[in-house]
Amino acid sequence: MVEHSPWAVRMARSVMTQRPIMGQKWTYEWGVVLKGIEQLWLKTGEQAYFDYIKHNIDHFVNPDGTIRTYPVESYNVDMINTGKLLFGLWRETGDDRYRKAAARLRDQLRVHPRTLDGGFWHKLIYPHQMWLDGIYMEGPFYAEYAATFDEPEGLDDVAHQIILIEQHTRDPKTGLLYHGWDESRRQKWANPETGASRNFWGRAVGWFMMALPDALDHFPAGHPRRETIIRIFQDTARALAAVQDPESGLWYQVLDQGGREGNYLEASASCMVTYAIAKGVRMGYLAPEMLDIARRAFQGITTRLVTVDTAGLVSLNQICHVAGLGGDPYRDGSFENYISERVVTNDDKGVGPFILASVELEMV
Repeated sequence: MVEHSPWAVRMARSVMTQRPIMGQKWTYEWGVVLKGIEQLWLKTGEQAYFDYIKHNIDHFVNPDGTIRTYPVESYNVDMINTGKLLFGLWRETGDDRYRKAAARLRDQLRVHPRTLDGGFWHKLIYPHQMWLDGIYMEGPFYAEYAATFDEPEGLDDVAHQIILIEQHTRDPKTGLLYHGWDESRRQKWANPETGASRNFWGRAVGWFMMALPDALDHFPAGHPRRETIIRIFQDTARALAAVQDPESGLWYQVLDQGGREGNYLEASASCMVTYAIAKGVRMGYLAPEMLDIARRAFQGITTRLVTVDTAGLVSLNQICHVAGLGGDPYRDGSFENYISERVVTNDDKGVGPFILASVELEMV
């Protein structure tokens, strides 16, 4: 029997069957999957999706709003991402634990270390550095918190983070964004003149792309920086369209070096960009003809990177497990570094954006 449900439904069903509890620590990864499942709940109204989200968040959020295994002292912007699920739970249940938990995450941002021009450090262990990834981790949460609790200065700060990292990482030749920026210029991966890293990592740009329409959801039409954010979104979408693989419709691990030996078509970046472009068209930020780019990419994802086993469980393949800059062992931001990272199946960083992309393209 051929399954005709949207891929988002099939993938969410597979996740919920295999993982009653998504993780044992409060981390950003499984929050990305739950964000996809939340969109399914909003689209379908099916209680099972909401219950699954609540069950997983309640595994960490205590009645007093404290968050189990959340190390605020690490000042890690990744820790903010899963807080996006708290708003829907609070609105739906009225349970104040979710509001209190969101306030704790917001409090981290009040004292989070910053660069001299006001950008959030990616983590305390990565001083003076902003990474593209971080805009997704904190931006949409921060924007929703600011909009929900009447903090207009918070929206100004979100806009500042987006504009700042774009200024520091945009390559004038390709229009693509470098993975990170070190204001101190001390990192071996940093350009001694600009502070930017050396390569365009697909998933980093994917995180940034998803952050923009998600953050814009909470900006009022008259906000003075809203049009600037939309322009940044449009510029980045055009740059990505120029490096989309013409045969598969996908994007490479290192975006602009598709023909180089060792580079590969990477699932998480492809899903992230697909979702962002599709949502951008729906919201009117991107030109309608860009929807063809997203559709072609989704076709490539489902035909080349998705497999289904005999039990009907869906898998997404060819996902870069993790990549970063600096650390121990040291990651130097080279092409060789990015292509040597482990490639895995069903990593949350691919599964969540795959669900989001399907909702945008198959369930609108």
